[in-house]
Amino acid sequence: MIHHISSEWLTIDKVGELLQPGVKLKLSEDARHRIIRCREYLDNKMKSQKEPIYGITTGFGSLCNISIGADQLKQLQKNLVMSHSCGVGERVPREIVRLMLLLKAQSLSYGNSGVQLITVQRLLDFFNNDVTPVVYQQGSLGASGDLAPLANMSLPLLGLGEVEYKGEIRPSAEVLAEFGWEPVELQSKEGLALLNGTQFMSSYGVWALLKSRRLSELADKIGAMSLDAFDGRIEPFCDPVNEVRNHAGQVATARAVRRWLEGSEITVRPKAHVQDPYSFRCMPQVHGAAKDTIEYVWRILEEEINAPTDNPTIFPDEDLIVSAGNFHGEPIALPMDFLAVAVSELANISERRIYCLIGGKRDLPSFLVANPGVNSGFMIPQYAAASIVNQSKGLCWPNSCDSIPSSQGQEDHVSMGSNSATKLYRIVCNTERVLAIELFNSAQALEFRRPLKSSPAIEEWHARYRESVPFIENDTVMSPLIEASIEFIRNTPDTDLNVAD
Repeated sequence: MIHHISSEWLTIDKVGELLQPGVKLKLSEDARHRIIRCREYLDNKMKSQKEPIYGITTGFGSLCNISIGADQLKQLQKNLVMSHSCGVGERVPREIVRLMLLLKAQSLSYGNSGVQLITVQRLLDFFNNDVTPVVYQQGSLGASGDLAPLANMSLPLLGLGEVEYKGEIRPSAEVLAEFGWEPVELQSKEGLALLNGTQFMSSYGVWALLKSRRLSELADKIGAMSLDAFDGRIEPFCDPVNEVRNHAGQVATARAVRRWLEGSEITVRPKAHVQDPYSFRCMPQVHGAAKDTIEYVWRILEEEINAPTDNPTIFPDEDLIVSAGNFHGEPIALPMDFLAVAVSELANISERRIYCLIGGKRDLPSFLVANPGVNSGFMIPQYAAASIVNQSKGLCWPNSCDSIPSSQGQEDHVSMGSNSATKLYRIVCNTERVLAIELFNSAQALEFRRPLKSSPAIEEWHARYRESVPFIENDTVMSPLIEASIEFIRNTPDTDLNVAD
């Protein structure tokens, strides 16, 4: 499949498709024209321009008042990339670096950045040939653009830094030579165009959204299984009580749970109890609020990835070059902090359902084993879930409410959106683990309802899960089974998560 980078609206769903194996990226003719035209405009402008232009004929940040001679403009841009390559900490996952390459190429394709065609083409060459720059998670303030991580991403274009290729970390110069690619010689403004922008944090945000939407759907299905395993009541999931509150996510969750349990023998049998705990009864309200948050953040991030976010911004038609602040991450930092809280709540309520399932109530054995005492059963998986949830709660502090001035005070308010993004990544991964532990418990508990059966949909999913994770008769090593549960939900096809309207 070949996808043409163009001005056509790039949806987050489409971005997810572009990460699939075998997809290649190519510039549309219109994008090529815009890039070339903007570069020609800038080159011509430089011949007649008398006034300094930030980042093009001046230094950067608080060095903006220092003029740079025409003979040093190329060196200025190369120096910028080298000096700003200050990323530290853990490596950015390969999938997210590929997103960075895609989104940076998309941003530069609008013809407002003044880059050479070859610069954008090399980004696509890296993507198309699985040459992945080595980038690190820490170092960006999320306001002058994602300077440090984007610098590390850009180094290999110049034949500097390292890349991962065919599973090995290698000097980029070696890999470029293998492909016959010459290092890019940056022209005026190009280093700044590569380093300014929000592609580091927005790549994390897009990845988190795609994952979060799946986790929201998984939470409904796993929660439905847990509800049946706990012998819960279905009445709180009816349309009248959920529609009266007007929240779309709440209605969608209630309908999903109800449909997953359609045809369940357990659901329809008479109940001895009048109410269920909140973790079951309030799934529509809690899962639904997470759904509504995902939808909101989805809209904001989609707007972000369809825009140039570097500085200065060049407008050839208007004969205008403006140094402003489109690199500032605040528009997505706030939503990503919001999403982190929402996704963390999916894990928070999931752990509470786990706690109920192992509590020895409603004719379920303590810790979900037939012979508790000599067997600890499912006692400690709940501990693990609680530990993970606690970590996510600690991570939920909003990074976007902090700012540490930099560049001698010139950059006196920053978004810290990059930390919002990497924190969000950890919370999403944590929530996936907790939901897998709930499935582990829920599938075990359901066995104690036999000979009664849950719905055909739940029973079919349960049977497939049992191909990976067995029923636990007596104590065994649990970690591999939890890991198998994570892999099971990770590999569950999207078609298994959709319920018909």
